Order: sequence, then structure tokens, then C-alpha cells
Amino acid sequence: MKLFIYHTPELTPEGKVPDCAIAVDVLRATTTIATVLAAGAEAVQVFSDLEQLIQVSEAWSTEKRLRAGERGGAKVVGFDMGNSPLDCTPERVQGRRLFISTTNGTRALQRVQNAAIVTAGAFINRASVVKYVIAQQPETLWIVGSGWEGSFSLEDTACAGAIAHSIWQQTKLSLDELAGNDEVMGAIALYAEWQNNLLELFHHASHGKRLLRLDCHEDLKYCAQMDIVDVLPLQTEPGVLKIV
Repeated sequence: MKLFIYHTPELTPEGKVPDCAIAVDVLRATTTIATVLAAGAEAVQVFSDLEQLIQVSEAWSTEKRLRAGERGGAKVVGFDMGNSPLDCTPERVQGRRLFISTTNGTRALQRVQNAAIVTAGAFINRASVVKYVIAQQPETLWIVGSGWEGSFSLEDTACAGAIAHSIWQQTKLSLDELAGNDEVMGAIALYAEWQNNLLELFHHASHGKRLLRLDCHEDLKYCAQMDIVDVLPLQTEPGVLKIV
């Protein structure tokens, strides 16, 4: 297994896809995806374009769909919800499909949607993702951070490091054997430095500060939790993730 970490979708090699890809957007798309599936949603379908989301979701009755839209950290006007995992209660989402478009996370998922295996990772479901990857033993594995509008983000790279660190520890591979690029070493080092204080790291991160200005303190606390949901979102068709 060779593991590659890319800080943003734009940094992935053109014209290539891995055997397995993990999209990461800790604040907050992949955290929300794991949460909504854990709460009993039928599936999550991701879009980069809001108009396309509206058009596709029109085929579903209002009782069977939820539209989630976020731009710049704020809820899109007219949508049922924004991008807060705290809104994903069983009472609200059970049996429904979440149609979601966010500033960054949905772009990461769309970049890797042609890989043989695609999943969504966050701190809250790190253990489930790692367990699946180790069982599958893909020859090439990408962890793709969402970043913020094409730029590096601390929280996504720290989460990539958390996943990589756990794979490294559990497979007994040396770092030289596992790491496909330098970013793997950097991400593991970032995670190792902050693993016991992820919430403080979020407060230093530019997107964390952006969400704090929007009064999303509780979202940050929730997203900073490790291994609290045993959920593996897997892509079953391009852009659609379910618990298989």
C-alpha cells in the first residue's frame, strides 16, 4: 500500500485516480456526511453546483429529501439546512436523502469520484475509515483534503495525518514503505503535535476562525471529537454515499 496526501483537490495529479480515495473536510462537510448517515439518512448526494442540486432533488418528494447548502460557512437562503452536523438529528434526517453542496468538501469528493473506492473521512469516524482501508489493502490510497478555496487548511491536513498515523501503526509498515509523498510525513507530524488539543488547533485555523465569527462554537467542539461514530460512508454511484 502506498499512501499519498494532497492538501487540496487542485494538488492531485491530473489524469490519475487511486484504487481508494478518502475525501476529508473536517469543517464541516465530511463530518456532516458521517453524522447524517449515522442518524439514519438514506444517502447523501453531493453537488458542487447549487442549481444542479435543486434540479436533481426536485425528483424527490419533500418528505424524502433535505437540501443542505453552504457558502462561506453560512447557510444558503432557501435551503432546509446549512452544513452543521448538529442539525442532523435522527428525527430530522431518518429515511431521507441529503442533497448537499458546500464551498469546499463537495469539490474534493467530486475530484475522486472515479476511484474504485471512495469514502468520506473526518475525526469523528477515523477508526471506521482506517479499519476499512486496512481490510481492503488498496495498492494506492489518496487522502484528499478540501482546503479552503484551493488553499491549505490545518484541520484537513491534521485529519489526514490522524488517518495516516493509524494506518501506519496498525499495518506495521515503515514510513518509508507507506509514504508516497512528503505530505504524509508532514501531516503525521502535525497530527502528533495537536492530537490532544484538536479544538485549539481549530481555533488557530483560518476556517475555524471564520466559523467562530458565525457563532459556530458548538460545531467546532463536535468536529474535534475522535472516533465517536462507527460509520463508513461509501460511494455507491458517482456523488452518492451510503452505508453499505
